[in-house]
Amino acid sequence: MSAPTIRQLDIRVERFALKNAFVIARGAKTEAVVVVATLREKSWLGRGECTPYARYGESVESVVAAIESVRRELEAGADRFALQSLLPAGAARNALDCALWDLDAKISGVPASQLAGLHRLAPCVTAYTLSVGKPESMARAAAEASNRPLLKIKLAGEGDAARLEAVRAAAPEAELIVDANEAWRPENLEANFDACAQNGVALVEQPLPAREDSALVGRRWPVPVCADESVHDRHGLAELREKYDLINIKLDKTGGLTEALALSDAASNLGFGLFVGCMVASSLAMAPALLLTGRARFVDLDGPLLLAQDRPEGLRYEGSTVYPPERALWG
Repeated sequence: MSAPTIRQLDIRVERFALKNAFVIARGAKTEAVVVVATLREKSWLGRGECTPYARYGESVESVVAAIESVRRELEAGADRFALQSLLPAGAARNALDCALWDLDAKISGVPASQLAGLHRLAPCVTAYTLSVGKPESMARAAAEASNRPLLKIKLAGEGDAARLEAVRAAAPEAELIVDANEAWRPENLEANFDACAQNGVALVEQPLPAREDSALVGRRWPVPVCADESVHDRHGLAELREKYDLINIKLDKTGGLTEALALSDAASNLGFGLFVGCMVASSLAMAPALLLTGRARFVDLDGPLLLAQDRPEGLRYEGSTVYPPERALWG
């Protein structure tokens, strides 16, 4: 006898055009393609958004199939704790986990932040990302964004010193963080770190490929180092302590807010600094991540700023300051 259905699950693929091409060391894109899971229980709706990421072996089709594979359990009432064993960490679980948080908040009338045991959410400053390109094009982009307090610079390996010099000259007052997206190699680490230090960079994110980062072990670099592709959830976290100073927590990697909160606690206990990041997506994907920002040294939740048009009920951004979500959006 099948379990009774108490909810309905809806899965949709949505596309958001970008203002400009988004370019990193691994390639470029002109739109954000996301998967939205909606759970309906009586008159309440809970939503979660995820971004399938090819770097982690995901596609839109595989993520939709993974969500579909647990439809019966979700519609029968599985909660976000049961979900942790139904799906592995990744985009599919993220969409469902965030939908369940949203649904619980709507049903209970208690904001998701309070359900998570947090204080009232406060506005925070997000980084604004500049795509990798030729030094002159990056300088133009940096000049246009020079009034923003925190710029995140995508790098690509060869020619990064010139890119950094151009950006710093164009945005002399901004705090800079850089993301190499695994593009550096052991033989150019020292030169690239020195270039970062000379240009006042505050953080270097994922300089070497994940699982090929042994050159970082036991070294003291002139700029703090943050793990991104090297860390997804709590598995193997302690092993990264000799390589990295901070970790980048993204809900699409952890498989949702539930694991992200646990990862945040575990990382803090191990002495890591925290960085809250995102994929390029709409405000629906950013909103749950705002619950992680209270302890973060850096926040990079600028996805909606890169879109030609966000959701109509999206987050409020004033310059680089992002405000907590309204109930109509999430949580």
